[in-house]
Amino acid sequence: MIPKQLTLQNFLSYREVTLDFDGLHVACDCGPNGAGKSSLLEAIAWCVWGQSRVSAEDDIIRQGAAEAQVSFCFEHSGQIYRIIRRRRRAQTSGLEFQIKTDSTFKSITQKGVRATQQYILSQIKIDYETFVNSAYLRQGRADEFMLKGASDRKQVLADLLKLNRYDYLAEQAKEQARTYRAQLQPLEALLVRLSAQIASREETMAAHQQLQQQVKQHRVTQQQQQQALGQLKQQQEQRRLQQQQLALIQQQQQHQQQTLSATEITLEQVQQQLRQTEAMLAQADDICHQYQQLISLRDAEAKMVERCQLYQAAQTQRLQLQQQVNEQQQQQQAKIAQITAQLEHLEAQIQAAEQTLENKAEVIHKLEQLKAAKKELHQLNRSEAQSSPLRLRLRQIEAQIEQAHTRLVTRIEELDNRQMQMSSQQTQVPQLVQAAVEVSHRIAYLEQRREYQEALRQKGLERRNFMERLQANQLHHQMAIAQHNQTLTQLEDPDAACCPLCEQPLAGQRWQALRDRTLTERDEVQNQIWAIREQLAVSDSEIQVLRQEYRVLEEELAKYAPILEERGQLKAKLSSVGKLQDQLQAMTAERAQLERCLQANEYAEVLQAERQQVQTEIEGMNYDERNHALLKSQVDRLRWSELRYAEIKQAERRLQTLQTQQPQLEAELQTLRQVGHNAENSQTHQQALAAVEGRLADIDYSVTEHNHLREKLRQAEPWQSRYHALQQAQTQQTNQQEKIAQLSAVRADQTIAQQATASQIADLQQQLLAPADPQTAITALEKAIETHQEQRDHQLSQLGRMQQQLSQLDTVQTQLEQQQKTLDDIRHKYQVYRSLAEAFGRNGIQALMIENLLPQLEAETNQILSRLSDHQLHVQFVTQRAGRRGKKLIDTLDILIADIKGTRPYETYSGGETFRVNFAIRLAIARLLAMRSGTALQMLIVDEGFGTQDQAGCDRLIAAIEAIAPDFACILTITHMPHFRDAFQTRIDVSKNNEGSHITISE
Repeated sequence: MIPKQLTLQNFLSYREVTLDFDGLHVACDCGPNGAGKSSLLEAIAWCVWGQSRVSAEDDIIRQGAAEAQVSFCFEHSGQIYRIIRRRRRAQTSGLEFQIKTDSTFKSITQKGVRATQQYILSQIKIDYETFVNSAYLRQGRADEFMLKGASDRKQVLADLLKLNRYDYLAEQAKEQARTYRAQLQPLEALLVRLSAQIASREETMAAHQQLQQQVKQHRVTQQQQQQALGQLKQQQEQRRLQQQQLALIQQQQQHQQQTLSATEITLEQVQQQLRQTEAMLAQADDICHQYQQLISLRDAEAKMVERCQLYQAAQTQRLQLQQQVNEQQQQQQAKIAQITAQLEHLEAQIQAAEQTLENKAEVIHKLEQLKAAKKELHQLNRSEAQSSPLRLRLRQIEAQIEQAHTRLVTRIEELDNRQMQMSSQQTQVPQLVQAAVEVSHRIAYLEQRREYQEALRQKGLERRNFMERLQANQLHHQMAIAQHNQTLTQLEDPDAACCPLCEQPLAGQRWQALRDRTLTERDEVQNQIWAIREQLAVSDSEIQVLRQEYRVLEEELAKYAPILEERGQLKAKLSSVGKLQDQLQAMTAERAQLERCLQANEYAEVLQAERQQVQTEIEGMNYDERNHALLKSQVDRLRWSELRYAEIKQAERRLQTLQTQQPQLEAELQTLRQVGHNAENSQTHQQALAAVEGRLADIDYSVTEHNHLREKLRQAEPWQSRYHALQQAQTQQTNQQEKIAQLSAVRADQTIAQQATASQIADLQQQLLAPADPQTAITALEKAIETHQEQRDHQLSQLGRMQQQLSQLDTVQTQLEQQQKTLDDIRHKYQVYRSLAEAFGRNGIQALMIENLLPQLEAETNQILSRLSDHQLHVQFVTQRAGRRGKKLIDTLDILIADIKGTRPYETYSGGETFRVNFAIRLAIARLLAMRSGTALQMLIVDEGFGTQDQAGCDRLIAAIEAIAPDFACILTITHMPHFRDAFQTRIDVSKNNEGSHITISE
């Protein structure tokens, strides 16, 4: 990355500055402290990677400004790019990425700041950490590598090389290894159980085959029994058919007997009918004579009915005429009676009116009293209306006073109940105290168990860390064995063997001594590996025991939270019980006070005072409800006088009317009596009655004679049915004789058939007696078959269970094979991830990478340092040194510095010499990091203090920078020393005033 142009707007102390890098190969960025020299380089880092030294992003914005923007144009891989990053206060940042095409820039910004940042990194192939540790030598970082210890130097190199990702991979591999290891134990236990199940397969197979043979034997026996049962059932079926035939013939015999009996009965009935017919025919003459007399009586009765009808018609006409005469007389008498009743009623009304008028003076007196009472009642009603609000208020006050009284009584009852409850609660104090003590003991015990659990956890962590250290040592020893094996391979041929360190040829005793020493060291390392493995096995067993005990403790401590809650509840109950005595005293005092208030009537005092006042106002109005009620009662008692006075007035008007109507009714009654006396002499209706009487005498009809005739006719009626029976007997005699002959022939045939049926029954009964009944044998055989069937079903059930067991064992076999494959796969993965964890660990790939890097770093450092020190200083990186006892080599990273006087400690060198060493190492690390990032280090920024250098040291540093200048496209040095900046032809002078920082390029 070669810078082309940098533009700052409101960035840190800069308001608006543009720095053009064209023509700047080696330049010095100089200025006083705090002027803003390093801010230029901070702007590049912020623009490209979004990283800066400020803690808050808004701090990069110059004070007083709202937005900061940095534009950085650079060349990379022959292509020119431009990055523009801006930041507005309290808002997100904006980022643009552009590429130059012809004379313009084309935007290649992605969607979002994050995506654009990733695209920038993919193009320039260097991230911020690599840039800071390679191209940008920041202030105070040059001596960081030298001032750290040997182990920390490795960590610095690991951080610079970004080897921490291998730590992450190692941890992931360990986690995977732990996961697979956790899966091994249940899988191994499952395989043991499955193998135990498979071991019973042979025994199950033998039992299965034996059971199959038993089932076959039972099947043959059952077939034989079924065949014998079939024969018996065939015999039984034949016997059943004979029994059915016998039953049918017996039913036929019974039917024949019934038919014969019916025929005989019918024959007897027909013979009886024939005898009756012959007897009827013997009485034919007498029946005919009586029948003729019946006909004569019917004719006489018909004539008598005609005369009866004529007599009844005349009798009806006579009755009608008599009724008409009676009705006329009744109407006349009724009208006379009506008028007479009206006159009597009129006289009664007159008497009643006169009686009503007799009390007229007394009624008028009472009416005057009523009027006076009404007047006085009206005045009292007005007084009542005026006092009504006061009386209503008085009733309200009295109701409120009663409510207050009720509240006091209720409160006293409530206090009594509360006192009883609290007294009962006080009796529970000893139990609560005992329970609290027990809970406290349990909590103390569980807290001890928690401490013990924490100690177990710490012990488990120590064991795990110890196992991890053992595994790391094992990997280190395995790598050492591999190195020894490689050395032994190189030493196999004595003639071609060379020293692994100096690569000088070995011969004779030197070869043998080296080979023996290598074999001895390898055996020692191998013994250490075996010891480590034993320690790992012991540690793993201890961890399993600790885990089991830890799980037991977890189950025991699961009760800790509920017991704490119980203790809190008990404390709350004890606290509340402790307050009961005070509450009881307060309640007792309150109850005594309430009792005193009730007895002294000292409650609702305001209401009682208001009641007294209202009563006084009502008394001042001179209104008495009792007098008012008495007056209302008097008015109600005198109200009859009004009604009686109205009745008197009505009686006077009615008496006048009645006295006018009485003469009219008397005259009308006299007229009707005269008209009735003249009508009695009328003879029209009498003549009509005489004519009707004459017709009745001519008819000559007698009811007695008619009834006598009807009785004789009734007695002669049976001869008609006998006459008809005679006619039928004359017709049926021949038929009955023929039917008797037929029935006799049928009876003879039925007797013959019945005799044949009886013969068949005797034959069948004889046949059924010959063979014995096979039912007993069938029942016994069926029971035996059922028993064999139950045995066979039981055997088949056992056979099915065994087949199912064999099928399950087949499944178990398949599962065993699958689980064995799974176990082998998990073991393989476990070993792989263990190896990966060891390989990715600090003593694996990381150590190898550092060891491979150190020779390059040492060569590059000495190359640069030789230029800086005029070949006076030389460094050497030592990765191993002998232990205290001299038997073992210890991994380290010591830096030996040598000059013309020899090798001395780093602290004994002067400031200038140490600075040159630090600068050389730092520059060498920067070049190596750039090479590892896949891009060339074309820009170098040196932001280090040069105050420790004398003039000669400064000249050598400048010479060193100029010596390495051809390797870089741009080198910037930052300093505030005037004589140092004068050594550079091109300078970037930085100054600062009230308006901010400014730059000036001087050549």
